[in-house]
Amino acid sequence: MNWIKRACLFTTLWLLISLPARAVLTIEITQGADDAMPIAVVPFAWGGEGEAPEQIDGIVAADLQRSGFFRPLDKSDLIARPHQASQVNYTDWRALKVNHLVVGKVLPREDGSYTVQFQLLDVNRRQQLAGYSMRTGETGLRRTAHQISDIIYQKITGKRGAFDTFIAYITVTGDRTDKPTYQLAIADSDGHNEQIVYQSRQPVLSPGWSPDGKQLVFVSFARGRSEIYIQNIVSGENRRLAAFNGLNSSPAWSPDGKYLAMTLSRDGNPEIYVMHIESRSLQRITRNRAIDTEPAWLPDGKGLVFTSDRGGSPQLYEVMLNNEMRPTNRPGRLTFQGRYNARASVAPDGRHIAMVHREEGNFRIGVLDRDSGLFRVLTDSRLDESPSFAPNGSMIIYATEANYRGILAAVSVDGRAQQRLSLQQGDVREPAWSPMRPE
Repeated sequence: MNWIKRACLFTTLWLLISLPARAVLTIEITQGADDAMPIAVVPFAWGGEGEAPEQIDGIVAADLQRSGFFRPLDKSDLIARPHQASQVNYTDWRALKVNHLVVGKVLPREDGSYTVQFQLLDVNRRQQLAGYSMRTGETGLRRTAHQISDIIYQKITGKRGAFDTFIAYITVTGDRTDKPTYQLAIADSDGHNEQIVYQSRQPVLSPGWSPDGKQLVFVSFARGRSEIYIQNIVSGENRRLAAFNGLNSSPAWSPDGKYLAMTLSRDGNPEIYVMHIESRSLQRITRNRAIDTEPAWLPDGKGLVFTSDRGGSPQLYEVMLNNEMRPTNRPGRLTFQGRYNARASVAPDGRHIAMVHREEGNFRIGVLDRDSGLFRVLTDSRLDESPSFAPNGSMIIYATEANYRGILAAVSVDGRAQQRLSLQQGDVREPAWSPMRPE
């Protein structure tokens, strides 16, 4: 249970953010996978008076459904409501063709905290796959539910879940008579518990997470031109990192946390640079008359994927780096499908690259399998942008539009499951999925 204790400490750090929480992002499942695995998440028993402070089972079921791998049974289809394994009649559940069953309870403690107990059961083998007893405060109940979802996901799929993570994004509010307000926000991966960490009357762009999940890098026009800032999420402090003449844009944190790749036009043409964050020393990576921009790191930190129109149209290129962050080869072209492929996001295992792909005049999310060379267009909307991989590589979150408003959407890497996250008012754009929390 040590990982849970460490995770609770990390949560405490996040709760130090002084601005109040808001829950404004609404999730809509727009497409489920036909072959999703059926699972029964039985309503957890509540051991206190009145209503339970949080519906743990509902959060778990929603998490599992959003993954695209699971199809939780509707509550009206449950044949029984056991709360522990000893109460389960496996024969009845097998008749429903349910592979797995989740049961549990929430118990109040005298000090105001709660004990959440749950068991994951294999219906066909009639055995327990996981069983935990987790202590948490009232504000930590949603996070405990996400942790339970992660445990279930990993036990059944063999891959680590990414429900107990965050997303960062930019919101834009204000009507036509107002000057818009740009806010850099973070929220749980399901859109709940939104926190505003920075806001400005000038545009804010390109948020990106530090590898430890404690800082965000972004571009702000607060001083009338593009500059790159780092925001400490815990302390609320920010610092300006890059304010060179010309363009300062597209920052991306290196996997070891020591460097930022970025686009600068300080020498006259947009080129890719790498900055050592502590010393602020710069290394120029590209030298080409074309526009080179939107760098994304390979997971091992030994190379960058970036967008360049050096071949006559925007395409993705790759350049390898040595330990001194100097390029070791001429950039090689990665994409050949169509005349527009840009804004790369590299999967955590390096196998897939997500991108914005233009098809018949529409901008959609595509993904390239680097091993097989197979390219797939995952979405069918009109104006998709800013793809960002989940830290387990299973989903891609991106910005799109619906009814002339900017919203977020997510699609599984195989395209089987899709969902939308929208604001009650205003636009939301430029999402970035956080790294995994420490185990």
